[in-house]
Amino acid sequence: MIGIGKGILTGFVVCTLLGGCASKAPKTAQETPTNGTIHISVDESFRPVIDSQIKVFESSFPNVHIIADYRSEAQCLRDLTTDSTRMVLVTRGLTPEEGNFYNDSFHLRPTFGVLAFDAIAVIVNKASKDSVFEMQDLKDMLSGADTKHLPVMDGVSATSTVRYAMDSILGGKPLGKTVTAARSSEGVVNYVANNPRAVGFIGAGWIADRNDPGDTSFNKNVIVAAIRCKNCLGATYVRPYQANIALQRYPLVRSLYYILKENFSGVGNNFVNFLQYERGQLIFSKAYLWPAGMHFELRDVQLSK
Repeated sequence: MIGIGKGILTGFVVCTLLGGCASKAPKTAQETPTNGTIHISVDESFRPVIDSQIKVFESSFPNVHIIADYRSEAQCLRDLTTDSTRMVLVTRGLTPEEGNFYNDSFHLRPTFGVLAFDAIAVIVNKASKDSVFEMQDLKDMLSGADTKHLPVMDGVSATSTVRYAMDSILGGKPLGKTVTAARSSEGVVNYVANNPRAVGFIGAGWIADRNDPGDTSFNKNVIVAAIRCKNCLGATYVRPYQANIALQRYPLVRSLYYILKENFSGVGNNFVNFLQYERGQLIFSKAYLWPAGMHFELRDVQLSK
């Protein structure tokens, strides 16, 4: 045990003397905002929309390449401490303590901000008799008090969806033993589509019908459940439509953050600018997320018979 402790301490001292093991992610001699390659780590629950963002961004800047690794949120944050990963996209920013850690240990304080607002969608099998839930129903499923339904998530630890479920739905309590772990968000959709008792929890970006060119309809293999409205009068139940996310009527809303470790004008800063402004924000809006950087007007519409 003493030998191991000395090894860890020695490694830390070496890192400190060298200016940090993942200090400044220095640019290459050729890199500019429109020329270069970077690695980013992305919360897996945002894969559909970030795939679309990268495709459009790279088509606009042919000499830029973004290599995205889709991982659990915890792994993304661990990746940020390495030289190879310059940017992560996750559901939280850095705490003051984490910012101080980077500043003290790596001589660099990453920048971060909100790009869009997402929701946790609750999906059920097409044969399910239950597609309208109270928040207490979800708590009972996730805690194990409800044995009628089979809750399924994109893992049982380390993912942003799991963290949200434990922190915001269960109030800090652990998941029950009845919760099933799928390998990915796509795995959650497939599990629910094949199990009548299953209730899935996934990011809203995965509920779009990928066969619909306009992304205007929900996935036809499952039913998106309605949850009691957070800020409505009476017994109103809502689905994770963008207006319900924007007005905080849907109760399971979270944010999508970028965290960037780049202290020069490189590809990372250019990509963040793209995500924050019109084209990137419009891509978020087509993927069932509510853009954080653009103001859209919401109107009540009456349809004539």
